Amino acid sequence: MTAPWHLYLMAILYIIAGLNHFRVPKLYLKIIPEQFPFKPFLNYASGLLEIVFGILLLFPATKSYGAWGICVLLVLIFPANLYMYANEKASLGVPKFLRLARLPLQVALLFWAYQYT
Repeated sequence: MTAPWHLYLMAILYIIAGLNHFRVPKLYLKIIPEQFPFKPFLNYASGLLEIVFGILLLFPATKSYGAWGICVLLVLIFPANLYMYANEKASLGVPKFLRLARLPLQVALLFWAYQYT
């Protein structure tokens, strides 16, 4: 294990988050904008990609692929974060100020992943 601990932390967080898409799909289906078709597919696909990209981060030979994948995925799921912020039905009971705080957090996560590309 020669990579920094925060790379392993990122990998574990994405793997756990990806598994959660399968464990509690209702949670994610609520925040996918209504105009997006095939919401269950999008949920499971994004969860699977989080797992795969998290695993790729664990190996030096594939770390860059995993980090690029996470960067792309974070950009692709940003509409769900905007939808969650703007739509009270998609809020999951989270206060509006915390939903607003999630938006720059996504940028920070993107920057974090980009460090390993």
